[in-house]
Amino acid sequence: MAFLSQANNNNNNNNNTRCKVNFFMTWISPKKLFGKRELLSLESIFKAHPKGCVVILSKSMDSELGRRTLGPLMSQGYRVLPVSMDFHVLFNNTSAKGWLERLEAGLIDPGIIPITQNLANLVRLVALYKYGGVYLDTDVVILKDVSSLKNSIGIQTMEDKAKNRWTTLNNAVLIFDKGHPILLKFIDEFAYSFNGNKWGFNGPFLVTRVIYRRNRDKKIKVNILPPMTFYPVNWTQIRQYFQTPIDMNETARDQEQLNQINSMSYGIHLWNKDSRKLKIEDGSLIGKLISNHCIICQGIYNS
Repeated sequence: MAFLSQANNNNNNNNNTRCKVNFFMTWISPKKLFGKRELLSLESIFKAHPKGCVVILSKSMDSELGRRTLGPLMSQGYRVLPVSMDFHVLFNNTSAKGWLERLEAGLIDPGIIPITQNLANLVRLVALYKYGGVYLDTDVVILKDVSSLKNSIGIQTMEDKAKNRWTTLNNAVLIFDKGHPILLKFIDEFAYSFNGNKWGFNGPFLVTRVIYRRNRDKKIKVNILPPMTFYPVNWTQIRQYFQTPIDMNETARDQEQLNQINSMSYGIHLWNKDSRKLKIEDGSLIGKLISNHCIICQGIYNS
């Protein structure tokens, strides 16, 4: 892949410093929306993986202004590379290409969900299928080195913890080898069952459907990670962890949760859809986590 080679050679051609882990992020939004919180998420990747490489698939970030935003990390030698996407080239030789052509021809209803959101869902699947690595949403804070995790996807919600039965998986973190067959099934599911009118249908619920069916085919090996791995706090609870505890009970609650996360979690999803407008308050659980896993650490409580 040309842009992974470019990332490996970015700033340093020494083979001893080649990427130890390849990460992908997508940003199919205007550059002005890539703010401090997204930068802190990016910093957390390099805090845990100083020799990693991050490719941001984004036309808006692959610009002078975008690279200026990433400059503080790049100037310190961290390998982050924004790359413009040609969807037709990226999707070539997969069912995603036919889906895109049908969409452009007006043969597919894009629906009421922003098409950029669904394109981001598809891009991550194709990029991982073709090149392998770790995909992360820009509202995931990494807490530990994830290189030991292989061909993995995380549980968001459980039906019965005692019986280890899950109800929903999530696609905010995907870790897969190049060419893994489950990724091809994800792509095909997107292409042939696309629905632009149901939130999450082509994202978390898509991977949930496919993995649920995969249980009938044990030949396809996928590691299903417990909620604590990347989703220790559900979206219904996230608000309280952005706030400073107001009494001893809340302080104890946060400390217990913080201890569990530090012990058991590789990352935490911040659920930007529900938390984007929340201020990270001083002394909050989220504030403490980010403060311990950032590099430049600028503007944490203004993000």
